[in-house]
Amino acid sequence: MDTDVLIVGAGPTGLALGVDLARRGVETTVVERGAELFPGSRGKGLQPRTMEVFDDLGVLDAIRAAGGHHPVGMIWQNGERKGEHRMFDPAEATEDSPYNEPWMVPQWRTQEILRARLEELGGAVAFGREAVRLQQDGAGVTVGFTSGKPVRARYVVAADGGRSAVRRALGIGMTGEPVDPQPMLVADVRITGLDRNNWHIFPPGADSEDFLAVCPLPGTEDFQVVARFPADAPVDVSPEGVRKTVAARSHLAPEDVKEVRWASDFRPRTALADRFRDGRVFLAGDAAHLHSPAGGQGLNTSVQDAYNLGWKLAAVLRDGADEALLDTYEEERRPVAADMLRLSTSVHRGETRRGAATRQLGLGYRTSSLTRETRPATGPLRAGDRAPDGTLDGVRLFDAFRGPHWTLVAVGVAVPEAPVPVVCGQAQESYGRGLFLVRPDGYVGWAGNTGDGLRDYLGRFGLWVY
Repeated sequence: MDTDVLIVGAGPTGLALGVDLARRGVETTVVERGAELFPGSRGKGLQPRTMEVFDDLGVLDAIRAAGGHHPVGMIWQNGERKGEHRMFDPAEATEDSPYNEPWMVPQWRTQEILRARLEELGGAVAFGREAVRLQQDGAGVTVGFTSGKPVRARYVVAADGGRSAVRRALGIGMTGEPVDPQPMLVADVRITGLDRNNWHIFPPGADSEDFLAVCPLPGTEDFQVVARFPADAPVDVSPEGVRKTVAARSHLAPEDVKEVRWASDFRPRTALADRFRDGRVFLAGDAAHLHSPAGGQGLNTSVQDAYNLGWKLAAVLRDGADEALLDTYEEERRPVAADMLRLSTSVHRGETRRGAATRQLGLGYRTSSLTRETRPATGPLRAGDRAPDGTLDGVRLFDAFRGPHWTLVAVGVAVPEAPVPVVCGQAQESYGRGLFLVRPDGYVGWAGNTGDGLRDYLGRFGLWVY
């Protein structure tokens, strides 16, 4: 066996999973078909829940340093500023939710940060490795490439995007539909004539379907250009085509676009894989679900796929947990992905504001087969919910959770014996009273008033043996 886990694709999903597995001591190989990381800004909005994930993975400081707040929209008409447009409902940071707003970082920069963290943990990305075939049996999976030797792994994760070669090789279909018949141009440019304090919006005229938005990308000299075109219209992604589009829809001249660094013809659609697992192969990220970019749900849902799968693979490979644990990846993540697809489509069509739902802090797994709520009467926090931040007896909870371990939080009750780190105190408003066993991905797996049943629950994950 060449490796425990082979991750196909070095986008945000594959890199986040690589980081999570590397810090857990799981032998992991990350391959990427391209000669370098994806160069564009496409997924630029990081939701508060993803910021919490990045806090745990050890990249939050770098992410915060690389990005910035989403700028206020500025409406232009005939070369004049006509007023501001607030794209996001405001939210105040609280003790239990310290990251209150989306954070803007170009996708290419997020990938660089995750790659650097992976390398810090001893991992690496093998470029120029395009997967074209696979064969699996009861012991592992063999993946072949266009060049170089095949790789034999115990498990494979397909994080190779919406056109996933691994998904196609497995014969897994995707069900979906176009979200918008109008194609879009997305490009990263260097531009003059616009300030970097606003997200510049050029609405279409009364008799036109043209639309242009130009957004400064924090931490760079770049702007992201987004332009919508009439249905079936050609989209010219050449530098000359990008310049022509910007000039035709704004008061800028073609020469104001100094450089086109990346450009793409994008067709908004939604699609969900029929299943997320086939034997020893898992689908994650865009290989499993495709979103409209509206609302910033795609990259964030993808990173959280990786976060859900990472600790489960490690539990099976390192702690001796039953392989049936891996079935809960699809059980938990596919319904979430379906909900996020509906949400992003609703935002795209102007039916839902970007607000509490798009921040993803309310997502959870109350109905999961991994969830055990043993209290006859619950408080504000139930098993299956995201474990909030806060302070308990002088200890910040996110500090206690950080790392690849489970954590037992005891509030106002006796602390039972447990083979995991414990944080205890007499009062925590966001939790209420009880025992809360927090999973490695920050969700409450088990809750009770006493330790009855805790040993059996942890035994499922190889953490407490008789």
